[in-house]
Amino acid sequence: MLNLSPGEVSLSQLEQIWREQLPIKLDAAAHDRIAASAVRVEKAAKGPDAIYGVNTGFGKLASIRIAPEDTETLQRNLVLSHCSGVGSSTPRAIARLMMVLKLISLGRGASGIRPETVTLLEDMLEHGVTPVVPAQGSVGASGDLAPLAHMAAAMIGEGEAEWQGEVLPGGVALEKAGLAPVILGPKEGLALINGTQFSTAHALAGLFNAWHAAQTSLVSASLSIDAAMASTAPLIDEIHALRGHPGQISAAAVMRALLDGSEIREAHRDDDPRVQDPYCMRCQPQVVGAAMDMIIQAGETLRREANAATDNPIVLTSEDRIVSGGNFHAEPVAFAADMIALAMAEIGSISQRRIALLVDPTLSFDLPPFLAADAGLNSGMMIAEVTSAALMSENKHLANPCSTDSTPTSANQEDHVSMAAHGARRLGPMAQNLFQILGIELFCAIEGTRFREPLKTSAALSGVCDRFYRDIGPLTEDRFLAPDLERSAQMVAGHDLLGATGIAFPGIEENFRD
Repeated sequence: MLNLSPGEVSLSQLEQIWREQLPIKLDAAAHDRIAASAVRVEKAAKGPDAIYGVNTGFGKLASIRIAPEDTETLQRNLVLSHCSGVGSSTPRAIARLMMVLKLISLGRGASGIRPETVTLLEDMLEHGVTPVVPAQGSVGASGDLAPLAHMAAAMIGEGEAEWQGEVLPGGVALEKAGLAPVILGPKEGLALINGTQFSTAHALAGLFNAWHAAQTSLVSASLSIDAAMASTAPLIDEIHALRGHPGQISAAAVMRALLDGSEIREAHRDDDPRVQDPYCMRCQPQVVGAAMDMIIQAGETLRREANAATDNPIVLTSEDRIVSGGNFHAEPVAFAADMIALAMAEIGSISQRRIALLVDPTLSFDLPPFLAADAGLNSGMMIAEVTSAALMSENKHLANPCSTDSTPTSANQEDHVSMAAHGARRLGPMAQNLFQILGIELFCAIEGTRFREPLKTSAALSGVCDRFYRDIGPLTEDRFLAPDLERSAQMVAGHDLLGATGIAFPGIEENFRD
């Protein structure tokens, strides 16, 4: 159980919540702010003035006044009518992260929701009641309406929710967990469905995967350098200091540490016949370092968004006003998702070129064709390289920007939208493709270093090889490769390989500069 202070939640906390699916509680100060804003909304609901979403219709129907006695029906109808999502269900870990992000946003005290409604969300996380949220239906403004409506539906005992591995009607899931549905008060349905939490949850998962992939690619690239007997001179620190980009400097430093003490490198340091290596070997710090800088920038945006009040209208308790605004527009999330997608595509692109180099006997400096023992009789990694090319190309297609798209909705009332939701959702498949590419590179590079025996790679990289061979045996002859490729991708997605190096890898927030 984590205790969170809205406005101050860190990316490391959010990553822990996502990876471990932890429950959370908001701190006492947040509950005080929530209660104060609820009082303001209750007062407005009984007053003479028209307040959007409190005593009016929604969207294009905002000019229609709603009678006080219909307030509960108004909010319930809003939630049910907006449950219009389609497609596959959102992964449980991301749905729970979305719930946490909604709690953080509500905890800013600008939404007018009652403390008991917030407590139900906390209790659902603690007792494992996860709303079933269809993945498609949001355009990223007026918030993630459809996905968040499916979350809210479970809270009122409608829709569906997963509990202990079983998908049940929302009310049944709550009952089995010992919880009761909430009857929505003034503005509460609107507060629950307005916001960017669905898009932001997907974008954060993409962010964490992208950073992990970038760090792992420094390991796979270092092994490829040794396997190909490439030069480490391009890693000299002064080269990177002269350019000044922090990601590039950091990437080169990690690679120097990973390759330190390699017998393979020392064996050809003074008699290397090549003047320069291909870019995929020589420019890893420049390419992946730039991707790291972009991921860091996206991380700063998403950390702010995770802590933001993205409801509408906003309750300004300091001014005793309820004001319509546009914080639900997910343009910052859309831009961040596009940046992460570009970074993923480029990390995979340069990795794939190293795979191609290692299997090509004209480029790989005396390695056997396709890294095959008894080449000809065996094909080795020939088609694994083709698979990596297919995945690389797919990620290039997926990396096309989504934020440049827009379409008017809601009878032209909501006439510019961010497309953040599908911009962020595509990061999941892209991450899986990238883990597969890096897994294939690791397989090729580790096999390449085996062909350099009795010379050994560095102690740090030997630890990676040992960990790899615990799950996947050396490729001494052709075999059914698909299970090995899947296991290698799973190892990349996990943290064992980085841990096996004994090298400290920086987290995203360690690089924040604000």
